[in-house]
Amino acid sequence: MRPLGQGLLWLGVALGFTALGAAGTVVALRSGVDPPASPSAAAPMTASSSPAADADVEIVLGPEAVARAGIKTAPVTVGSTSMEVVVPGSVVANSYREVKVAPVAAGVVTKVNVELGASVRRGQPLATIFSTDLADAQTRYLSMAAMLEADHKKLDRTQALAAIGAASRQELEEVTAVHASHETEVEAARQRLLLLGLTADQVQGLRGPTQVVSSVTVPAPIDGVITGRSANLGQVIGMGQELFVVTDLSEVWAVGDLYEQDFRAVAMGSEAIIMTPAYPGMTLRGRVAYIDPRMDAQARTAKIRVALANPDGRLRLGMFVNMAFRTPAGDRVVLVPKAAVQALGDRQVVFVAAKDEEGKFIQRTVRLGAPAGESYAVISGLRPGDTVVTEGSFLLRAESTRNAPSS
Repeated sequence: MRPLGQGLLWLGVALGFTALGAAGTVVALRSGVDPPASPSAAAPMTASSSPAADADVEIVLGPEAVARAGIKTAPVTVGSTSMEVVVPGSVVANSYREVKVAPVAAGVVTKVNVELGASVRRGQPLATIFSTDLADAQTRYLSMAAMLEADHKKLDRTQALAAIGAASRQELEEVTAVHASHETEVEAARQRLLLLGLTADQVQGLRGPTQVVSSVTVPAPIDGVITGRSANLGQVIGMGQELFVVTDLSEVWAVGDLYEQDFRAVAMGSEAIIMTPAYPGMTLRGRVAYIDPRMDAQARTAKIRVALANPDGRLRLGMFVNMAFRTPAGDRVVLVPKAAVQALGDRQVVFVAAKDEEGKFIQRTVRLGAPAGESYAVISGLRPGDTVVTEGSFLLRAESTRNAPSS
């Protein structure tokens, strides 16, 4: 049994609501629980959990007030949520299709055949180098080849003598071992010449000192574009020094910085939509090929990479792009239109149209999840089939704010 004082209080509230109803608008507080039996039984309350803050508030409007407010409604639906993340980035070269060109012999640059930005084909001469290393390698090859020829003749004589008993088996074995050793050295010298840039025909035709050449050609290793050049006429270079960078730009990378809070939205293989201010209206599609396992400790970001086909070369290195990623549809959730949600202090509320009661609306506190297009996912407060006000709710909000009891 409730105390007499509380019973009189509730009776007074009911009489007040009846008086407001006579004027055409009724605002009523509907708490989901009975008042506590005694002050000692009441649980501690906070601003977000007090009945005055979370209770449903009923607003009743007459037909003229509804028409004047221009109220429109929409149903609460069920659907799948997805999330879109947009990351700024830039176009960089595909590192797997970028080759740094360096000679294997030291020397002096005597000719440069290409300029920065030029398109080249594989095998095309890029530069010519005068190299004493090349001349020395050819001289060594000729010397080793002459020694091998002499060893070959000696082996033939020793085999003939051994056949008639004029040479021992030990002598034959020693001559055979020396011959095999020289064969190996000649082949190594031949491979050295091929590595330095001579062709197989040039090595084969090398018979004497008059045929020794001292210039080596540096060829393009792949089809591509010269994106780096440090070679200049008369420059003295060392073995392995970078002279050119040749890049195949038929495929490039879009690289951006993914923030920590967006990691759950993007994964390896996620589809990406790439747009660039340089070409308004152009949309490119690709997939995430790499996410850096390391994070920038200051910016709280990780590098993300998308490979893009670039057959016409429109995407230039350093160009700015926007990389958009959309998460796949998740579980089925309750969705409410964004236009129906209003903020009252630290709460989110909607106005629900009462079923089968014209002009009656209920202000209800809701908990919202992630946005999904033009809707929000609803964690609590609404059910599928509820009808919420999307336009003209300013009058409902004003009435609920003016008449709602203070906490």
